[in-house]
Order: sequence, then C-alpha cells, then structure tokens
Amino acid sequence: MKTTILSIAMALITLVTFAQEKNKKMTFDVDGKCAMCKERIEKAALNVKGVKYASWDIPTHQLAVIMDERKTDPMKIKTAIVAVGHDTKELKATEEAYESVHPCCRYREDNSDDGADH
Repeated sequence: MKTTILSIAMALITLVTFAQEKNKKMTFDVDGKCAMCKERIEKAALNVKGVKYASWDIPTHQLAVIMDERKTDPMKIKTAIVAVGHDTKELKATEEAYESVHPCCRYREDNSDDGADH
C-alpha cells in the first residue's frame, strides 16, 4: 500500500514538473521609441505561435515574453519582430521593413525615448 501511494505521488510530481517546463520566460532587447512601436512589437511577438505573453518596455527597450518552447523559439520571435521593422541584437530589420514604420518610430537616426510624446 505504501509503495502504491508513493508511486502515485512520484507520478504526480513528475507530471507537474513536466507541465511547468513548457512555459519559458525570456527578455531581450528590441529597438524602438514610442507607444506605436510598443504596440507593433508586442503584436508581432504575440502572432508567433507559442507566444503567450509579450510586453515591451519603452525606456529599457526590453521585450518580456512567455513562450511554449515546444511550439517556438526565441529566433522565430526575433524574426517576426524584424519583419515589422524593429532591430534586435542578433537580427536587423531590412531597409524596406524599417522604412515601413511611422516616421516618428525611426530609431536608427534618433534613439531617444519618445514614449511620453505619443
């Protein structure tokens, strides 16, 4: 009887442990300037299958994500972000993608924080 209860308890602990490992929290740098950038960056990240949460902080340029590692990886998220015109440390947006962002969002020439202005 004790071994049965112990076996069930171990099985439950293992199940809970595996269930928790699927969600991973990460942060990485994404260039941008304002609330319009924030909306664009977060939307791009959330459109990647497996991303459950995305929040970009204007002053720090940090994107915090929670993702299911079984469905996506950080490079897929970064690829989606550069596709909408925002650079990361590893990837740069194409000129065409960068030029598609609103003129006030062009951070390469002026990387000041315009978050209070928009």
